[in-house]
Amino acid sequence: MSGYLSEKDVASLVDAIKSAEENSTGEIRVHIDSSTHENHAKAAYDIFNSLEMTKTRDRNAVLFYINFKAKYLTIIGDEGIHKKVQQSFWDHLHDFITREFSKGNYGKALKSAVLETGIELKKYFPVTGNHHNELPNEVTFS
Repeated sequence: MSGYLSEKDVASLVDAIKSAEENSTGEIRVHIDSSTHENHAKAAYDIFNSLEMTKTRDRNAVLFYINFKAKYLTIIGDEGIHKKVQQSFWDHLHDFITREFSKGNYGKALKSAVLETGIELKKYFPVTGNHHNELPNEVTFS
């Protein structure tokens, strides 16, 4: 684990991802990075690509990338979802998570943000017909 998230937090996050994706074709991933990087933004985009998040049918995948050691958080929405929610939605989530992190509410903040993202994904990318999960619902670590 990351030291900031317990096993229970991680399990709760996985459940939140499943719930958030249930009524949408969107995909959500959470990645906790404990590596040291010169450029955290590049590292986040590298993870986004390595997790094949650009390969969803509707280009509606969202990555929450966190490096607790560096106090770095970014949320990357692929082009399909980004066109719908605009930068202000990501800024809102970022501000909320940052506030909660400052209070030590790491798991709660991420879970709430994942669920809120699911609401937006459902609004713009509802499930119609057969739906299959395009990406794993696991929390990844590096």
